[in-house]
Amino acid sequence: MDFDQLLMQFFGTEDIASLQPDQLVGGTERLRLQFGLERDSGRRFALWSLMYMLGIAPDLDVAFKDAADRDAARDFMDMIDREIDGEA
Repeated sequence: MDFDQLLMQFFGTEDIASLQPDQLVGGTERLRLQFGLERDSGRRFALWSLMYMLGIAPDLDVAFKDAADRDAARDFMDMIDREIDGEA
């Protein structure tokens, strides 16, 4: 899934910084709902990744039943955290 597509789908814009607080709340509610309903592991991982970047992701043991998915999520978290810290 494309990050910009996810932003458009749930928030109606690719510029999340331009959202009003109520738009952000609505988008995060839709994102959480879709995550809870999603059964495809690839789409579920993409939704969780966006949630992680927004600071609203559920814990790994809640989000992923499969150990390989949890490991991939940990790798993603480490990669994003390195980017934020400027270590990339």
